[in-house]
Amino acid sequence: MQATATVLVYSDNADTREQVRLAAGRRPAPDAPLVEFLECATHAAVLTELDRGGIDVCVLDGEAVPMGGMGLCRQIKDEVFRCPPVLLLIGRPQDAWLATWSRADAAVTLPVEPVEFAAALAALLSRQSLVGASEGATGS
Repeated sequence: MQATATVLVYSDNADTREQVRLAAGRRPAPDAPLVEFLECATHAAVLTELDRGGIDVCVLDGEAVPMGGMGLCRQIKDEVFRCPPVLLLIGRPQDAWLATWSRADAAVTLPVEPVEFAAALAALLSRQSLVGASEGATGS
């Protein structure tokens, strides 16, 4: 398992970004890597950071304005080669179908519930480390 994972957090709301950081802590689960957060307040900043690479998981706020995380998720799934997994923050449980439409890998509701969020993030980090290990083993 890698020592540190980079988690990109997109929201125009600083309080939402803080909720994400506090819910995950330094390590969202005992078997998960330590996490470092990269915060973005605009969709343009997200695209710039994804172009740079090194992002292990994206957390996107579906309620962000002017561009919500759902539309941004769909865009990056179409445009970013080997797009990292996306954890989408949705406004209400009934919006889960929109998370599916956006091709998010997981979704949790706002406000962030720490145990639920940490478990979802840890699962995506675990999946990402397995994908990275298998690509390294095959030389891809």
